[in-house]
Amino acid sequence: MQTRNLIGGEWVGADSGREIQVRNPATDEVVAMAPDCGAEETRRAIESAAQALPGWSRQTAGDRGRVLRRLADAMLRDQERLARLMTLEQGKPLGEARGEIAYAASFIDWAAEEGKRLYGEVVPSSSPGKRILTLRQPVGVTAAITPWNFPAAMITRKLGPALACGCTMVVKPAEQTPLSAIALGELALEAGLPAGCFNIVTGDAKAIGGEIFRHPAVRKVSFTGSTEVGKILMKMASENVTRLSLELGGHAPFIVFEDADLDAAVEGALATKFRNAGQTCICANRIYVHAGVKEEFVRRLSGAMEGLKVGPGDAEGVRVGPLIDDDAMRKVRAHVEDAQGRGARVVCGGRPVDLGSGFAKRFYAPTLLDGFTDEMLVSREETFGPVAPVRSFETEEEVVRMANDSPFGLAAYFYTRDASRLMRVAEALDYGIVGANDALPSTAQAPFGGVKQSGFGREGGRQGMQEYTTVKYVSWGI
Repeated sequence: MQTRNLIGGEWVGADSGREIQVRNPATDEVVAMAPDCGAEETRRAIESAAQALPGWSRQTAGDRGRVLRRLADAMLRDQERLARLMTLEQGKPLGEARGEIAYAASFIDWAAEEGKRLYGEVVPSSSPGKRILTLRQPVGVTAAITPWNFPAAMITRKLGPALACGCTMVVKPAEQTPLSAIALGELALEAGLPAGCFNIVTGDAKAIGGEIFRHPAVRKVSFTGSTEVGKILMKMASENVTRLSLELGGHAPFIVFEDADLDAAVEGALATKFRNAGQTCICANRIYVHAGVKEEFVRRLSGAMEGLKVGPGDAEGVRVGPLIDDDAMRKVRAHVEDAQGRGARVVCGGRPVDLGSGFAKRFYAPTLLDGFTDEMLVSREETFGPVAPVRSFETEEEVVRMANDSPFGLAAYFYTRDASRLMRVAEALDYGIVGANDALPSTAQAPFGGVKQSGFGREGGRQGMQEYTTVKYVSWGI
Protein backbone atom coordinates (compact mmCIF):
# COMPACT_ATOMS: atom_id res chain seq x y z
CA MET A 1 0.00 0.00 0.00
CA GLN A 2 1.41 3.38 -1.04
CA THR A 3 0.22 6.50 0.78
CA ARG A 4 0.60 10.24 0.31
CA ASN A 5 0.58 13.31 2.54
CA LEU A 6 -2.16 15.94 2.46
CA ILE A 7 -0.78 19.43 1.83
CA GLY A 8 -2.98 22.26 0.61
CA GLY A 9 -5.72 19.87 -0.45
CA GLU A 10 -3.37 17.80 -2.64
CA TRP A 11 -1.98 14.32 -2.07
CA VAL A 12 1.79 14.43 -2.42
CA GLY A 13 4.89 12.37 -1.67
CA ALA A 14 8.17 13.44 -0.10
CA ASP A 15 10.31 15.77 -2.20
CA SER A 16 13.17 13.29 -1.91
CA GLY A 17 11.02 10.32 -2.87
CA ARG A 18 12.01 8.59 0.36
CA GLU A 19 9.45 6.54 2.27
CA ILE A 20 9.07 4.98 5.70
CA GLN A 21 7.82 1.48 6.35
CA VAL A 22 4.60 0.88 8.25
CA ARG A 23 4.66 -2.52 9.93
CA ASN A 24 1.98 -4.67 11.50
CA PRO A 25 3.24 -5.08 15.08
CA ALA A 26 1.65 -8.52 15.35
CA THR A 27 3.58 -9.98 12.41
CA ASP A 28 6.30 -7.40 11.64
CA GLU A 29 5.05 -7.46 8.05
CA VAL A 30 5.40 -4.25 6.03
CA VAL A 31 1.81 -3.25 5.26
CA ALA A 32 2.32 0.21 3.75
CA MET A 33 4.83 2.87 2.76
CA ALA A 34 4.39 6.49 3.82
CA PRO A 35 6.27 9.62 2.68
CA ASP A 36 9.42 10.42 4.63
CA CYS A 37 9.03 14.19 4.67
CA GLY A 38 11.06 16.88 6.37
CA ALA A 39 11.29 20.62 6.89
CA GLU A 40 10.51 21.77 3.33
CA GLU A 41 7.26 19.82 3.03
CA THR A 42 6.29 20.97 6.53
CA ARG A 43 6.90 24.59 5.57
CA ARG A 44 4.54 24.22 2.60
CA ALA A 45 1.91 22.62 4.82
CA ILE A 46 2.14 25.51 7.29
CA GLU A 47 1.88 28.05 4.48
CA SER A 48 -1.15 26.22 3.10
CA ALA A 49 -2.76 26.39 6.52
CA ALA A 50 -1.95 30.11 6.73
CA GLN A 51 -3.52 30.75 3.32
CA ALA A 52 -6.67 28.85 4.29
CA LEU A 53 -7.02 30.56 7.66
CA PRO A 54 -8.76 33.83 6.66
CA GLY A 55 -11.50 32.13 4.66
CA TRP A 56 -12.13 29.38 7.21
CA SER A 57 -12.12 31.70 10.23
CA ARG A 58 -14.61 34.05 8.53
CA GLN A 59 -17.15 31.28 8.07
CA THR A 60 -19.88 31.18 10.68
CA ALA A 61 -19.60 28.70 13.51
CA GLY A 62 -22.69 27.01 12.13
CA ASP A 63 -21.16 26.57 8.68
CA ARG A 64 -17.96 25.15 10.17
CA GLY A 65 -20.05 22.86 12.37
CA ARG A 66 -21.90 21.44 9.38
CA VAL A 67 -18.62 20.40 7.77
CA LEU A 68 -17.46 18.81 11.01
CA ARG A 69 -20.71 16.89 11.44
CA ARG A 70 -20.33 15.48 7.94
CA LEU A 71 -16.83 14.34 8.89
CA ALA A 72 -18.07 12.68 12.10
CA ASP A 73 -20.86 10.96 10.16
CA ALA A 74 -18.37 9.70 7.57
CA MET A 75 -16.15 8.29 10.30
CA LEU A 76 -19.05 6.34 11.79
CA ARG A 77 -20.17 5.20 8.35
CA ASP A 78 -16.65 3.83 7.71
CA GLN A 79 -16.11 2.64 11.27
CA GLU A 80 -15.33 -0.96 10.33
CA ARG A 81 -12.85 -0.02 7.60
CA LEU A 82 -11.09 2.52 9.81
CA ALA A 83 -10.97 0.07 12.72
CA ARG A 84 -9.38 -2.65 10.62
CA LEU A 85 -6.84 -0.18 9.29
CA MET A 86 -5.99 0.84 12.86
CA THR A 87 -5.58 -2.74 14.02
CA LEU A 88 -3.34 -3.41 11.03
CA GLU A 89 -0.91 -0.60 11.86
CA GLN A 90 -1.24 -0.38 15.65
CA GLY A 91 -2.15 -3.89 16.77
CA LYS A 92 -4.98 -3.24 19.24
CA PRO A 93 -7.91 -5.70 19.29
CA LEU A 94 -10.52 -4.98 16.67
CA GLY A 95 -13.24 -4.34 19.26
CA GLU A 96 -11.07 -1.65 20.87
CA ALA A 97 -10.30 -0.16 17.46
CA ARG A 98 -14.01 0.10 16.66
CA GLY A 99 -14.49 1.81 20.00
CA GLU A 100 -11.68 4.25 19.28
CA ILE A 101 -13.22 5.28 15.96
CA ALA A 102 -16.53 6.04 17.69
CA TYR A 103 -14.63 7.89 20.43
CA ALA A 104 -12.64 9.84 17.83
CA ALA A 105 -15.80 10.82 15.98
CA SER A 106 -17.35 12.06 19.22
CA PHE A 107 -14.69 14.79 19.51
CA ILE A 108 -15.52 16.05 16.03
CA ASP A 109 -19.26 15.93 16.76
CA TRP A 110 -18.89 17.69 20.14
CA ALA A 111 -16.72 20.44 18.68
CA ALA A 112 -19.18 21.00 15.82
CA GLU A 113 -21.81 22.09 18.34
CA GLU A 114 -19.60 23.68 20.99
CA GLY A 115 -18.05 26.00 18.39
CA LYS A 116 -21.33 27.91 18.42
CA ARG A 117 -20.86 28.72 22.09
CA LEU A 118 -17.58 30.61 22.14
CA TYR A 119 -19.15 33.59 23.79
CA GLY A 120 -17.53 36.94 24.46
CA GLU A 121 -18.59 39.31 27.22
CA VAL A 122 -19.71 42.86 27.86
CA VAL A 123 -17.97 43.96 31.06
CA PRO A 124 -19.36 46.83 33.18
CA SER A 125 -17.18 49.88 32.61
CA SER A 126 -15.78 52.24 35.21
CA SER A 127 -16.40 55.16 32.87
CA PRO A 128 -19.75 56.32 31.40
CA GLY A 129 -17.94 57.16 28.16
CA LYS A 130 -16.62 53.63 27.55
CA ARG A 131 -17.85 50.13 26.93
CA ILE A 132 -15.66 47.08 27.56
CA LEU A 133 -15.99 44.06 25.29
CA THR A 134 -14.11 40.76 25.17
CA LEU A 135 -14.05 38.60 22.04
CA ARG A 136 -12.93 34.98 21.64
CA GLN A 137 -11.14 34.60 18.33
CA PRO A 138 -9.25 31.71 16.70
CA VAL A 139 -5.61 31.56 17.74
CA GLY A 140 -4.53 31.01 14.11
CA VAL A 141 -2.51 28.27 12.45
CA THR A 142 -2.07 25.33 14.81
CA ALA A 143 -0.11 22.08 14.76
CA ALA A 144 -0.62 18.69 16.38
CA ILE A 145 2.02 16.08 17.10
CA THR A 146 0.28 12.81 17.93
CA PRO A 147 1.28 9.38 19.33
CA TRP A 148 0.89 5.84 18.02
CA ASN A 149 -1.24 4.37 20.79
CA PHE A 150 -4.48 6.14 19.80
CA PRO A 151 -3.84 7.08 16.16
CA ALA A 152 -7.34 8.43 15.42
CA ALA A 153 -8.62 9.84 18.71
CA MET A 154 -5.46 11.78 19.52
CA ILE A 155 -5.86 13.60 16.20
CA THR A 156 -9.57 14.37 16.41
CA ARG A 157 -9.32 15.49 20.05
CA LYS A 158 -7.11 18.31 18.73
CA LEU A 159 -8.45 18.76 15.20
CA GLY A 160 -12.13 19.07 16.11
CA PRO A 161 -11.76 22.02 18.51
CA ALA A 162 -9.18 23.73 16.29
CA LEU A 163 -11.42 23.65 13.22
CA ALA A 164 -14.58 24.50 15.16
CA CYS A 165 -12.92 27.62 16.56
CA GLY A 166 -11.84 28.76 13.10
CA CYS A 167 -8.20 27.62 13.23
CA THR A 168 -6.38 25.55 10.63
CA MET A 169 -4.04 22.69 11.46
CA VAL A 170 -0.94 20.75 10.42
CA VAL A 171 -0.80 17.23 11.87
CA LYS A 172 2.38 15.20 12.32
CA PRO A 173 1.24 11.63 13.17
CA ALA A 174 3.52 9.02 14.71
CA GLU A 175 5.78 7.25 12.22
CA GLN A 176 4.41 3.86 13.33
CA THR A 177 0.76 4.76 12.63
CA PRO A 178 0.29 7.22 9.74
CA LEU A 179 -2.50 5.28 8.00
CA SER A 180 -5.30 6.34 10.36
CA ALA A 181 -4.32 10.01 9.95
CA ILE A 182 -4.30 9.74 6.16
CA ALA A 183 -7.70 8.04 6.18
CA LEU A 184 -9.07 10.93 8.28
CA GLY A 185 -7.67 13.37 5.73
CA GLU A 186 -9.52 11.59 2.94
CA LEU A 187 -12.80 11.79 4.85
CA ALA A 188 -12.24 15.46 5.71
CA LEU A 189 -11.97 16.35 2.02
CA GLU A 190 -15.05 14.25 1.29
CA ALA A 191 -16.90 16.19 4.00
CA GLY A 192 -16.11 19.47 2.23
CA LEU A 193 -13.32 20.83 4.41
CA PRO A 194 -11.56 23.52 2.33
CA ALA A 195 -8.05 22.87 1.06
CA GLY A 196 -5.34 23.79 3.54
CA CYS A 197 -7.49 23.60 6.66
CA PHE A 198 -6.19 20.13 7.53
CA ASN A 199 -2.69 19.13 6.44
CA ILE A 200 -0.86 15.87 7.19
CA VAL A 201 2.93 15.47 7.11
CA THR A 202 4.60 12.13 7.89
CA GLY A 203 8.29 11.45 8.33
CA ASP A 204 11.24 12.63 10.37
CA ALA A 205 10.08 13.89 13.77
CA LYS A 206 13.03 16.20 14.38
CA ALA A 207 12.86 17.85 10.96
CA ILE A 208 9.09 18.26 10.97
CA GLY A 209 8.94 19.38 14.60
CA GLY A 210 11.81 21.77 14.08
CA GLU A 211 10.03 23.53 11.23
CA ILE A 212 6.75 23.66 13.16
CA PHE A 213 8.41 25.52 16.02
CA ARG A 214 10.60 27.73 13.78
CA HIS A 215 7.79 28.97 11.56
CA PRO A 216 6.26 32.21 12.90
CA ALA A 217 2.84 31.42 11.41
CA VAL A 218 2.29 28.55 13.85
CA ARG A 219 0.61 30.06 16.90
CA LYS A 220 -0.18 26.94 18.92
CA VAL A 221 1.07 23.35 19.14
CA SER A 222 -0.67 20.46 20.89
CA PHE A 223 1.49 17.45 21.73
CA THR A 224 0.67 14.07 23.22
CA GLY A 225 3.67 11.96 24.13
CA SER A 226 6.44 11.44 26.64
CA THR A 227 7.50 13.90 29.31
CA GLU A 228 11.06 13.79 27.98
CA VAL A 229 9.99 14.99 24.53
CA GLY A 230 7.56 17.49 26.05
CA LYS A 231 10.42 19.20 27.87
CA ILE A 232 12.34 19.51 24.58
CA LEU A 233 9.29 21.03 22.88
CA MET A 234 8.91 23.59 25.68
CA LYS A 235 12.41 24.83 24.93
CA MET A 236 11.69 24.93 21.19
CA ALA A 237 8.44 26.83 21.79
CA SER A 238 10.37 29.64 23.47
CA GLU A 239 11.83 30.70 20.11
CA ASN A 240 8.54 32.19 18.89
CA VAL A 241 6.70 32.08 22.24
CA THR A 242 4.41 29.45 20.71
CA ARG A 243 1.44 28.41 22.80
CA LEU A 244 1.51 24.80 23.96
CA SER A 245 -0.80 22.10 25.21
CA LEU A 246 1.12 19.11 26.54
CA GLU A 247 -0.41 15.78 27.52
CA LEU A 248 2.62 13.88 28.75
CA GLY A 249 3.48 10.73 30.67
CA GLY A 250 1.48 9.32 33.52
CA HIS A 251 1.83 6.83 36.36
CA ALA A 252 -1.71 6.25 37.54
CA PRO A 253 -2.48 4.87 41.00
CA PHE A 254 -5.52 2.59 41.34
CA ILE A 255 -6.84 2.40 44.93
CA VAL A 256 -9.26 -0.17 46.33
CA PHE A 257 -10.63 0.67 49.78
CA GLU A 258 -11.97 -1.93 52.20
CA ASP A 259 -15.61 -0.95 51.51
CA ALA A 260 -15.29 -1.10 47.72
CA ASP A 261 -17.47 -3.22 45.46
CA LEU A 262 -14.74 -5.75 44.64
CA ASP A 263 -16.42 -7.03 41.49
CA ALA A 264 -16.61 -3.47 40.14
CA ALA A 265 -13.03 -2.78 41.19
CA VAL A 266 -11.74 -5.91 39.45
CA GLU A 267 -13.64 -5.04 36.31
CA GLY A 268 -12.30 -1.50 36.50
CA ALA A 269 -8.72 -2.71 36.92
CA LEU A 270 -9.09 -4.95 33.87
CA ALA A 271 -10.53 -2.10 31.82
CA THR A 272 -7.94 0.52 32.64
CA LYS A 273 -4.88 -1.74 32.87
CA PHE A 274 -5.22 -4.01 29.85
CA ARG A 275 -6.84 -1.76 27.28
CA ASN A 276 -4.45 -1.49 24.34
CA ALA A 277 -2.22 -4.09 26.05
CA GLY A 278 -1.49 -1.55 28.79
CA GLN A 279 -0.11 0.94 26.28
CA THR A 280 -2.06 3.99 27.43
CA CYS A 281 -0.96 7.07 29.35
CA ILE A 282 -3.82 6.76 31.85
CA CYS A 283 -3.71 3.02 32.52
CA ALA A 284 -3.25 1.83 36.11
CA ASN A 285 0.46 1.57 36.94
CA ARG A 286 0.26 1.01 40.72
CA ILE A 287 -2.60 -0.86 42.39
CA TYR A 288 -3.06 -0.22 46.11
CA VAL A 289 -5.52 -2.50 47.93
CA HIS A 290 -6.54 -2.24 51.58
CA ALA A 291 -4.94 -5.02 53.60
CA GLY A 292 -8.33 -6.30 54.72
CA VAL A 293 -9.46 -7.15 51.17
CA LYS A 294 -6.17 -7.54 49.33
CA GLU A 295 -6.04 -11.33 49.34
CA GLU A 296 -9.57 -11.60 47.94
CA PHE A 297 -8.98 -8.86 45.38
CA VAL A 298 -5.78 -10.53 44.14
CA ARG A 299 -7.58 -13.86 43.84
CA ARG A 300 -10.41 -12.37 41.80
CA LEU A 301 -8.18 -10.20 39.64
CA SER A 302 -5.73 -12.99 38.81
CA GLY A 303 -8.60 -15.27 37.86
CA ALA A 304 -10.02 -12.64 35.55
CA MET A 305 -6.60 -11.92 34.03
CA GLU A 306 -5.98 -15.57 33.24
CA GLY A 307 -9.11 -15.48 31.11
CA LEU A 308 -7.81 -12.66 28.89
CA LYS A 309 -6.96 -14.02 25.44
CA VAL A 310 -3.64 -12.87 23.99
CA GLY A 311 -3.16 -12.71 20.23
CA PRO A 312 -3.29 -10.60 17.07
CA GLY A 313 -5.86 -7.85 17.18
CA ASP A 314 -7.93 -9.21 14.32
CA ALA A 315 -8.42 -12.65 15.91
CA GLU A 316 -11.75 -13.53 17.51
CA GLY A 317 -11.97 -12.96 21.26
CA VAL A 318 -8.54 -11.34 21.70
CA ARG A 319 -8.37 -8.88 24.60
CA VAL A 320 -4.60 -8.28 24.69
CA GLY A 321 -2.79 -7.59 21.43
CA PRO A 322 0.89 -7.13 20.63
CA LEU A 323 3.20 -4.49 22.01
CA ILE A 324 4.07 -1.84 19.45
CA ASP A 325 7.70 -2.86 18.84
CA ASP A 326 10.68 -4.81 20.15
CA ASP A 327 11.84 -1.97 22.42
CA ALA A 328 8.45 -2.04 24.16
CA MET A 329 8.78 -5.77 24.68
CA ARG A 330 12.26 -5.39 26.18
CA LYS A 331 10.99 -2.74 28.60
CA VAL A 332 8.14 -4.93 29.85
CA ARG A 333 10.47 -7.87 30.38
CA ALA A 334 12.97 -5.66 32.21
CA HIS A 335 10.29 -4.31 34.55
CA VAL A 336 9.02 -7.77 35.45
CA GLU A 337 12.54 -9.15 35.97
CA ASP A 338 13.48 -6.16 38.12
CA ALA A 339 10.37 -6.60 40.27
CA GLN A 340 11.03 -10.31 40.73
CA GLY A 341 14.66 -9.63 41.59
CA ARG A 342 13.56 -7.19 44.29
CA GLY A 343 11.09 -9.55 45.91
CA ALA A 344 7.77 -9.21 44.08
CA ARG A 345 5.79 -12.42 43.52
CA VAL A 346 4.40 -13.28 40.09
CA VAL A 347 0.80 -14.35 40.70
CA CYS A 348 0.05 -14.96 37.02
CA GLY A 349 1.71 -14.29 33.69
CA GLY A 350 5.28 -13.06 33.91
CA ARG A 351 6.30 -14.44 30.54
CA PRO A 352 6.22 -13.74 26.80
CA VAL A 353 3.59 -15.55 24.73
CA ASP A 354 4.93 -17.29 21.62
CA LEU A 355 2.24 -17.54 18.96
CA GLY A 356 4.48 -19.49 16.61
CA SER A 357 5.51 -19.04 13.02
CA GLY A 358 4.31 -15.89 11.29
CA PHE A 359 3.98 -13.79 14.42
CA ALA A 360 6.39 -11.32 15.99
CA LYS A 361 7.80 -11.90 19.48
CA ARG A 362 5.82 -8.98 20.92
CA PHE A 363 3.11 -10.69 22.93
CA TYR A 364 3.26 -10.73 26.73
CA ALA A 365 0.95 -12.53 29.11
CA PRO A 366 -1.18 -10.35 31.42
CA THR A 367 0.95 -10.24 34.55
CA LEU A 368 0.02 -9.66 38.18
CA LEU A 369 2.89 -8.79 40.56
CA ASP A 370 2.19 -8.95 44.28
CA GLY A 371 4.24 -6.88 46.72
CA PHE A 372 5.80 -4.13 44.64
CA THR A 373 7.96 -1.58 46.46
CA ASP A 374 9.06 1.99 45.81
CA GLU A 375 12.52 0.95 44.57
CA MET A 376 11.18 -1.12 41.68
CA LEU A 377 11.05 0.16 38.11
CA VAL A 378 7.28 -0.44 38.02
CA SER A 379 6.95 2.17 40.79
CA ARG A 380 8.95 4.85 38.99
CA GLU A 381 8.50 4.36 35.22
CA GLU A 382 5.55 3.80 32.91
CA THR A 383 5.69 0.12 32.00
CA PHE A 384 3.43 0.64 28.96
CA GLY A 385 2.53 -3.03 28.92
CA PRO A 386 0.16 -5.61 30.44
CA VAL A 387 1.73 -5.65 33.91
CA ALA A 388 -0.29 -4.94 37.08
CA PRO A 389 1.70 -4.45 40.31
CA VAL A 390 -0.24 -4.70 43.61
CA ARG A 391 0.58 -3.82 47.20
CA SER A 392 -1.41 -3.33 50.39
CA PHE A 393 -2.12 -0.27 52.54
CA GLU A 394 -3.66 0.33 55.95
CA THR A 395 -5.11 3.87 56.09
CA GLU A 396 -6.61 6.47 53.79
CA GLU A 397 -3.91 8.98 54.67
CA GLU A 398 -1.16 6.47 53.90
CA VAL A 399 -2.50 5.52 50.49
CA VAL A 400 -3.12 9.10 49.40
CA ARG A 401 0.45 9.94 50.32
CA MET A 402 1.77 6.95 48.34
CA ALA A 403 -0.45 7.73 45.38
CA ASN A 404 0.74 11.34 45.23
CA ASP A 405 4.41 10.38 45.61
CA SER A 406 5.14 10.68 41.89
CA PRO A 407 6.40 13.40 39.57
CA PHE A 408 3.44 12.58 37.31
CA GLY A 409 -0.14 13.69 37.73
CA LEU A 410 -2.31 12.63 34.80
CA ALA A 411 -4.93 10.14 36.03
CA ALA A 412 -5.81 8.37 39.28
CA TYR A 413 -8.56 5.91 40.21
CA PHE A 414 -10.15 4.72 43.42
CA TYR A 415 -13.07 2.56 44.50
CA THR A 416 -15.17 3.15 47.62
CA ARG A 417 -18.84 3.17 48.66
CA ASP A 418 -18.29 5.81 51.34
CA ALA A 419 -19.58 9.13 50.00
CA SER A 420 -17.56 11.24 52.43
CA ARG A 421 -14.36 9.38 51.60
CA LEU A 422 -15.09 9.72 47.91
CA MET A 423 -15.06 13.50 48.15
CA ARG A 424 -12.04 13.64 50.48
CA VAL A 425 -9.88 11.40 48.29
CA ALA A 426 -10.98 13.00 45.02
CA GLU A 427 -9.89 16.37 46.37
CA ALA A 428 -6.65 15.05 47.88
CA LEU A 429 -5.30 13.21 44.82
CA ASP A 430 -2.87 15.45 42.95
CA TYR A 431 -3.96 14.46 39.45
CA GLY A 432 -5.71 16.18 36.58
CA ILE A 433 -8.21 13.33 36.09
CA VAL A 434 -9.74 11.28 38.89
CA GLY A 435 -11.95 8.26 38.28
CA ALA A 436 -14.04 7.62 41.38
CA ASN A 437 -15.61 4.18 40.87
CA ASP A 438 -14.96 4.79 37.18
CA ALA A 439 -12.05 3.29 35.24
CA LEU A 440 -12.90 4.90 31.89
CA PRO A 441 -13.41 8.64 32.59
CA SER A 442 -12.40 10.14 29.25
CA THR A 443 -15.19 11.65 27.16
CA ALA A 444 -15.52 14.43 24.60
CA GLN A 445 -17.42 16.79 26.89
CA ALA A 446 -14.95 16.67 29.81
CA PRO A 447 -11.50 18.29 30.12
CA PHE A 448 -8.61 15.80 29.81
CA GLY A 449 -5.11 16.67 30.99
CA GLY A 450 -2.61 16.48 33.79
CA VAL A 451 -0.57 18.37 36.38
CA LYS A 452 3.07 18.26 37.47
CA GLN A 453 5.25 16.54 34.85
CA SER A 454 2.19 15.16 33.08
CA GLY A 455 1.82 18.49 31.31
CA PHE A 456 -0.65 21.35 31.07
CA GLY A 457 -3.59 22.42 28.97
CA ARG A 458 -6.83 20.50 28.49
CA GLU A 459 -8.46 18.59 25.65
CA GLY A 460 -12.18 17.98 25.53
CA GLY A 461 -15.07 19.95 26.96
CA ARG A 462 -15.43 23.72 27.05
CA GLN A 463 -11.88 24.07 28.33
CA GLY A 464 -10.49 22.16 25.37
CA MET A 465 -12.23 24.53 22.97
CA GLN A 466 -10.80 27.57 24.70
CA GLU A 467 -7.25 26.26 24.14
CA TYR A 468 -7.70 27.19 20.46
CA THR A 469 -8.90 30.72 21.05
CA THR A 470 -7.37 33.98 22.16
CA VAL A 471 -9.20 36.64 24.17
CA LYS A 472 -9.26 40.11 22.65
CA TYR A 473 -10.22 43.07 24.82
CA VAL A 474 -11.94 45.97 23.04
CA SER A 475 -12.23 49.28 24.90
CA TRP A 476 -14.94 51.28 23.08
CA GLY A 477 -15.25 55.01 23.61
CA ILE A 478 -18.79 56.25 22.94
